[in-house]
Amino acid sequence: MSPVTHLLFDFFGTLVEYSESRIERGYERSHEVLVSSGAKLSYREFLERWSVVCREFDLQAETSQDEYSMDQVVTGFLSRVLASQPSAALVDGFRDTYLQEWNKGVKYIEGVAELLAELTQGYTLALVTNTNSAEFVQSHLQTMGIKDYFSVVVTSVEYGKRKPHASIFEYALKATGGQKQSAVHVGDSFAADYLGARGIGMRCLLIDPLVKHDVPVADRLAHILDVRQILLAG
Repeated sequence: MSPVTHLLFDFFGTLVEYSESRIERGYERSHEVLVSSGAKLSYREFLERWSVVCREFDLQAETSQDEYSMDQVVTGFLSRVLASQPSAALVDGFRDTYLQEWNKGVKYIEGVAELLAELTQGYTLALVTNTNSAEFVQSHLQTMGIKDYFSVVVTSVEYGKRKPHASIFEYALKATGGQKQSAVHVGDSFAADYLGARGIGMRCLLIDPLVKHDVPVADRLAHILDVRQILLAG
């Protein structure tokens, strides 16, 4: 086995905690934007209709592995509930308000910045993450003070394909001069991260504290900070 030289990291669920739900947190301000634009929807109806449209976009992306942007899903949603094409200003306003409210579910993990600072001394780091907003991820990287630790940040919405598509991993490796034999991907999704990385012959460390998935013990992490011990163990 080649010595590890490159580490690829997922973002959501790996470097930060978050909730996948699009409706469990309060979205009153997003609803206000919607109502002020002329939509006749109660708060509950808004959440139900929004969830349906998002799920449709998700299902299509899961099949094609083509990523969609927040602008696309917001435009699709507003077009339906308003029965007309929304203005660019309305799309921007709803998107930004919604992301601000969704962001309340993102929590920083203590010790992650220190971990990456340590790892960057011995490895080339890259971020490879599925997201519908590259700006959202970049903002968090800046706030966390970890942006400069990554040689490249590859977001699915900018690249066009989402994990587990093989090419997004291959693109990150090529951009950093890495080889799959000497690289390790770290993530929390069995399908997107583990199977995606393994699909190109790259090792993956899966954050799986509840032991939900059938992966080798040596490839399972109880916590992101356990990466240190796994790498030392080889």
